[in-house]
Amino acid sequence: HRDLHSFPTRRSSDLQTIEIPTERSARKRAAQFGIESSQSGEQAVTLSVVADAKHAFYNALRQREEIEHARENLQLVEDLHRRVEVEVQTGEKGRLELTRAEAELARARFQVRSAELQYANAIANLRVTIAAPADANLDPQGGFESRTLLPPLEQLREKVLDTHPLIVESKASTQASQATLDRERALRIPQPVAFAEYENQPDLRFWRVGATIPIPLWDRRRGQIADARATISQSQAVLNRRQLELAAALERAYEQYQLADQQATSLEAGSLRAAESAVDAAKAAYRFGERGIVEVLDAQRVLQNVRGDLLDAQFARQTAMVDLESLGAVAPAVRP
Repeated sequence: HRDLHSFPTRRSSDLQTIEIPTERSARKRAAQFGIESSQSGEQAVTLSVVADAKHAFYNALRQREEIEHARENLQLVEDLHRRVEVEVQTGEKGRLELTRAEAELARARFQVRSAELQYANAIANLRVTIAAPADANLDPQGGFESRTLLPPLEQLREKVLDTHPLIVESKASTQASQATLDRERALRIPQPVAFAEYENQPDLRFWRVGATIPIPLWDRRRGQIADARATISQSQAVLNRRQLELAAALERAYEQYQLADQQATSLEAGSLRAAESAVDAAKAAYRFGERGIVEVLDAQRVLQNVRGDLLDAQFARQTAMVDLESLGAVAPAVRP
């Protein structure tokens, strides 16, 4: 005979909250808008990274073009220096002409070294931007894009403020906050809890099933509701700030593109051709003895300045186009 109390008692129970349909729907919408907000934020980061890479790439192209201009100038100055040196040795020119040529030669060589240093810095910046290996030999190939006729600013502003990932992200965050507010309000309705319990004793076994309904006499979730409202206000403020920032960035890029395009077009059509013609005329006059080396060097300096201004304008126009692409105002150019 054994004591019945020596047998163990087995008990198991299970609780299941019965969700309110409105609360479940609000929670689901909050999660969906949260996913949309995260995806839009990722797209915004991607646009920013691509824009930084393009800026670094075109800056490298610009600096390489500076090297080509500097080397071309050095080649001209070296040719002039050789001519003057021969003329001084034969007595056709005075020593002062050779001194001028030597000073200009030193200046041209310094410009080449300076341009090469700037190009090395641009390549280093490009390497960091695209996370290239330290031993990778970067040799960017390409050129600046040709000019593009932009749509009206109002049309671009409407497009940017409607489709930019940062705007989509803020709107999704606001909607997620609104869904969270709806969920907190729905949770004020008591949620029944169904339970089932099974107990096995030595002399009997039985089941218990039922339901409990909490009655919130004092907890009306005022704190949670107020916090959700504050989150909505914060999300709306972020949306307004981003709209202002994007609109200002669009206007800056748009105006920069227009001004740089006008300057580049003007230099290509007039000043560059005039400066090249002046250099050719000065070189021809020098060969015939009608002009001195000073006139040739002055004409060459003017040409170098015009080329530098044109390169700066083309780079500024390309930079503005990259900014417009990152804002979603224009589609990126498709290269063959």
